[in-house]
Amino acid sequence: MKNIKMKPAALATLAVLAVAAAGSALYAPASVAADEKKAEAQKPALTVTTARPQNATLPNRLTANGNVAAWQEASIGSESNGLRLTEVRVNVGDVVKKGEVLAVFSADTVNAELAQARAAVLEAEANAAEAKGNAARARTLESSGALSAQQISQYLTAEQTANARIASAKAVLATQQLRLKYTQVVAPDAGVISARSATVGAVVGAGTELFRMIRQGRLEWRAEVTASELRRIKVGASALVKAANGSELTGKVRMIAPTVDAQTRSALVYVDLPPNSSQDAPFKAGMFASGQFELGSSDAMTVPQQAIAVRDGFSYVFRLNGDQRVSQIKVQTGRRLGDRIEVLNGIKGDTPVVVSGAGFLNDGDLVRNVAPSSATASAKPVKAGN
Repeated sequence: MKNIKMKPAALATLAVLAVAAAGSALYAPASVAADEKKAEAQKPALTVTTARPQNATLPNRLTANGNVAAWQEASIGSESNGLRLTEVRVNVGDVVKKGEVLAVFSADTVNAELAQARAAVLEAEANAAEAKGNAARARTLESSGALSAQQISQYLTAEQTANARIASAKAVLATQQLRLKYTQVVAPDAGVISARSATVGAVVGAGTELFRMIRQGRLEWRAEVTASELRRIKVGASALVKAANGSELTGKVRMIAPTVDAQTRSALVYVDLPPNSSQDAPFKAGMFASGQFELGSSDAMTVPQQAIAVRDGFSYVFRLNGDQRVSQIKVQTGRRLGDRIEVLNGIKGDTPVVVSGAGFLNDGDLVRNVAPSSATASAKPVKAGN
């Protein structure tokens, strides 16, 4: 064959075409992979359900903490001085009635002095009878002149003195009778014994406390409320009080303290609790308790609890946009009623928010929205394509 000679310009053209073909073959797989990755990125991240906020009537409650205390405590002490305690009939926790005998002192000394006082009264009455007779005779002889005016005055004065001695002796007798009465320590009111310091055999002085009693078994919850919230509470409002042991009682506001503590800037609200004098009563004086004051109700915009995503201490909802992407919106939550939460601001009443799957989303995610149903609302979010 004859050698074919090609011009230099043709050789250059063939070289360019060969390089272009090689480059096209080299970069074709990378371009296809990028397109596939882009298509895959456009797939929805989750299958979600949405709902719009609903209006509801929610109760207004004010939460507070405080201590449970006795409504009134009675200090029961000794009114006798220097007597020996011979009997103690009650102990801590006992329920007593008004007038019930709690303790007894030895009455031997008092009985002896009482007998002496009675004898003194009889003696004074006898002397008074004699003085009265002398004064009567003196009066009959006053006009006859048989007795001088001075003698008549002495008889009349002796009569008055004898009557005064009778009154004095009777006063001493009454004092001894009171001492005899005080040998028995009685309950001034019905209630529950909360403390006892009485000891058999002890000789106590007058005024020494022997028992302490919760009057009528009534307790109260002393709630600490800030000054800014104090105006919302009215006398007679009901309050649900919950103790640390889980017990609950419903009480009523009896009084609001007239002053605010200068240190804590809070005031005490006194809530009467239903009386319960039994030893197994759920509330005890000195317990810490929390509670809620019932302050009526008001309208609120609520969303399902699942729609709220808490992140870094803040609450968010995810709004579904028209392009099926979500926007993360910060909201302020309020009251809770069942499985719904009040939203105070951040969204409007016609904003569609993600319910099922909100906790797994990020701002800008593409989602697939399905019709809400009971099964979808209760099920975990399902990734698209599964």
